[in-house]
Amino acid sequence: NMAAARPFRACSCFFSANLFVRRCGLHVRYRHREQLLSDYGTALRERGCGSPEVLEAVVREIEAEVQRRKQLIHQSAERKAIIASRYKRKHPEVYVLQDSFLAPEFLEIVSYCTSPDAHLDGLLRYTESFSDKRIYRLPVFTEEFCRAFVEELENFEQSDMPKGRPNSMNNYGVLLNEIGMDENFITPLREKYLRPITTLLYPDLGGACLDSHKAFVVKYALHEDLDLSSHYDNAEVTLNVSLGKDFTEGSLYFGDFRQDPSPVPSYIEVEHVGTQGLLHRGGQIHGALPIASGERWNLIVWMRASAIRNRLCPMCNQKPELVEAEGFGDGFTESAEDDVPETVDLCSLW
Repeated sequence: NMAAARPFRACSCFFSANLFVRRCGLHVRYRHREQLLSDYGTALRERGCGSPEVLEAVVREIEAEVQRRKQLIHQSAERKAIIASRYKRKHPEVYVLQDSFLAPEFLEIVSYCTSPDAHLDGLLRYTESFSDKRIYRLPVFTEEFCRAFVEELENFEQSDMPKGRPNSMNNYGVLLNEIGMDENFITPLREKYLRPITTLLYPDLGGACLDSHKAFVVKYALHEDLDLSSHYDNAEVTLNVSLGKDFTEGSLYFGDFRQDPSPVPSYIEVEHVGTQGLLHRGGQIHGALPIASGERWNLIVWMRASAIRNRLCPMCNQKPELVEAEGFGDGFTESAEDDVPETVDLCSLW
């Protein structure tokens, strides 16, 4: 994949599109006030946000979020530097992925997927499928690793280190690149273990070409974040692993693929199971129901294929306008028009 060799970029729509309006529980794409009313006026009124006063507050919230996003890259780099120099890790071993962290059943699945005769029907015998939505559950980590990982996350949470929000919808959690888990944990997890699986499950979404990611952990607890409203991810494929701790209720729910969540479509519920992960298409509308007790920590990995998103941004549904970014950015790469591979790119054959 020639694109993967180029620096990763973000789409300019990140600063003005796919914003979550918390007071209305609605994702919107925002360019200006008139477009907002034209595209989402009905949905806003259905959610009690249609009056001039509330609408003005919504616009202010959106514009504040746009400004926040413009500062994210520099603020994240500053936090990462401080954490690297000052944070004392409780379980330093969890920062480097080892086979012993992974469930034996997961390693068996990876072994099958890397065998010469691997095929989709064979893989499905190892996983649990839900409905026709291409949602799959599989074991990922051991209980011992999950306990140590959550202890490390709690240690960081209780420290005086600077902390960024995982995303615009979750207030509690950890950005894993900022604490130094990208290079030696998440990247090999994606490249060595997950990509053979996604190659068979999601060939049409670039499952064989997932070349970047955004990884974070979200925390749900009483008096903090309890649930997560309907949304879809800035990803081709998402992995969501339940790390623990003890909690009740809080299932995930899944709707249709890239359909505006208003009017609300029918959903299926999928229970979270400790140490196990759910693989689903990033564009699948989904959310999390409220937990009733305890705490739930989830590892989320948004996996991206530049070969797919370079053609069409999944957030603004247009050819991406690229801007500079740190690290993996949003998974886009520069693609010169006159670049024609001399050999066939297998990632484009689906």
